[in-house]
Amino acid sequence: MSSGTTSPIELKQSEQFCRRLATGHYENFLVASILLPRRMRQPFYNIYAFCRTADDLADESASDTIALHELDALQQQIDRLFRGQSPAEGLFPALADTIARFQLDKQPFDDLLSAFRQDQRIKQYESMPQLLDYCSRSANPVGRLVLQLADALTPTTAAFSDQICTGLQLANFWQDVSRDHAIGRVYLPGDLRRRFGVTPTMLSQPSSPPALREMLAFLCDQAEDCFRQGLPLADHVPRWLRNDLLLFAHGGLATLQAIRDIDFDVLRVRPTVGKFKQGLLVGRAFLGTL
Repeated sequence: MSSGTTSPIELKQSEQFCRRLATGHYENFLVASILLPRRMRQPFYNIYAFCRTADDLADESASDTIALHELDALQQQIDRLFRGQSPAEGLFPALADTIARFQLDKQPFDDLLSAFRQDQRIKQYESMPQLLDYCSRSANPVGRLVLQLADALTPTTAAFSDQICTGLQLANFWQDVSRDHAIGRVYLPGDLRRRFGVTPTMLSQPSSPPALREMLAFLCDQAEDCFRQGLPLADHVPRWLRNDLLLFAHGGLATLQAIRDIDFDVLRVRPTVGKFKQGLLVGRAFLGTL
C-alpha cells in the first residue's frame, strides 16, 4: 500500500490531529512517549489515535448497535488503506503513512476491531481461556505493532510481548471490576466465580466480600505471572524501546500492587497508582534503573 495520494499538507494536518488526540489523554502510553526518540513519537501517536478512536467507539457509543455500525465503518477505512486506496481525513492519512513506512501487518488492526465488536455482543466471560482469547485480540496486537515499529517482531519477541500485553489487560480488568459492572460487563470468568463462590449479587455490594477478595488475590497473582514471563522481552528489543517497555510492565505491576494495598476491595474504591509512584517509575525508566 502507499500513502502517495496524500498531499504533504494533508499528511501534516493528519499528524497534528493524531498528536492532539494522543496527548489529550493521560495514560501510561503517553507518559512513556517522552522516553522515545523524537523520530519515533509521531508513529506511536498515529497508532495510538487509531486504538483510542476504536476504544471510544466501543465504550462510549449510545448503543451497541451504533457502536457496531461505527466500528464496521472503521474496519472499512482500514480495508481501504491496505488496498492502497486514498485514505479518508482525520487520523487516516497519518496512519496510512505509518503503515507504509514500517510495513505494518493488517492482522493486528483486524484483531483489535474484532475485540471491540465482541464487546458489544459478549458482556460476560464463562472461562479464563475465553477471556484470554479476548485479550489476544484486545491487547496483544498493540504490542505486536510496537515491535514492528522497532523492527523487532519475531516469534520469540511476540510471545514475550503477548504476556506483557495480556498482563496489562488483566490488571485493568481487576482494577475496574466496579466500573465494568456498572455498564453491564463482567470480565471475572464464570468458572472461577463459581470456584470461589462469587455470586452475581456480590458485585453490586458497596464493599468486596471475602469470596471476591480471595478470587482477586488469585487473579492478581496470575496477572503478575504474565508480566514476569514477559519481562525478558527487554533484552530482545532496541535500546530506545527498552525503557518504555519496562515502564509499561512495571506500571502494570504497580496497578496490581495498588489492588493488593486496598486488600482487594475494588467495589469500595478504584485502586490507582499515585502520582508520586508514577513519577518514580518514569524517573527510574529515564535513568534506566527499572
